[in-house]
Amino acid sequence: MATLPNPLPKLAADPSGSVLGLELPAGSLIDVTAEGPADEPLLWCADEPAKAGDYDTLQPARRAAGLLPVLLDLGGDQGPLDAWHLLPDEASYPGDHDAEEVLEEFWEEYAADELAPDTDHPSTDSFAEPSPDQAAYDEMIAPYGPEWPGLAPATDPGQEQAADPDARAATLADSLTESVSWLKEPHLALVPARRSADIPAAIGWTGQINYEGDVARLCAVLRSWEDRFGIRVVALTADQLVLSVAAPPTTQEEAEAVAAEHFAFCPDNITQGHHEALRAYARHEVLNQRTWSFWWD
Repeated sequence: MATLPNPLPKLAADPSGSVLGLELPAGSLIDVTAEGPADEPLLWCADEPAKAGDYDTLQPARRAAGLLPVLLDLGGDQGPLDAWHLLPDEASYPGDHDAEEVLEEFWEEYAADELAPDTDHPSTDSFAEPSPDQAAYDEMIAPYGPEWPGLAPATDPGQEQAADPDARAATLADSLTESVSWLKEPHLALVPARRSADIPAAIGWTGQINYEGDVARLCAVLRSWEDRFGIRVVALTADQLVLSVAAPPTTQEEAEAVAAEHFAFCPDNITQGHHEALRAYARHEVLNQRTWSFWWD
């Protein structure tokens, strides 16, 4: 993956980060991957769990050193980072992929799998009703069909409800550090990356690997969401991605268009979530929602 110069090795001799214009708490440089130690550290991770305000304190690292903050959940079943099976060498560069092409491919591949003929019990009736599987699929993705509906329009960043993306990220980070409902033991980390959307690719995150082997393709979509909705990658667990949203959709029609992208990006959000149809998912999880989360089985 094409990368920027990595400033993290400088922290080996100066753990405080003063050489980079930072004031860091006690922490460690992480170079562990599923294939052995990386040539350079992938990230810096604080030794102690994060507290409210910690994320915002390190946001200046973006400008001072090209390091982006993110919360990593190391508690409960998540385990230490050496159990996350990071594969940075398997990630390409997010900028090499087109977000709409990625989503269109995912959407149409899912449709092809769901609507494939039943070769074990082929129908000989040319006037047969749609199969139960097709009817269920049609209901799940309504108002859309098997053909990719296209990208949702960008939300107007000047709308009354819109927030500053970095401020919204800090607000969500504080909420996640103050609550144990989502993250059991969030630790603050700094990752060398061009933009927040690239953080999963920069560390070789594999939470999505059962769905897509190259996390950079998903990061290309995250880049597009950064541009259209002001998202930031705020937290990662071993298998969950949590985003802040500065300018979410404000109408049901807009939310359904975004929900279609979510479905292509992570079908498990709907097929294994609380809302088993795209319309309901859009209404409850996208419309005016300032946090989006994704989990892959």
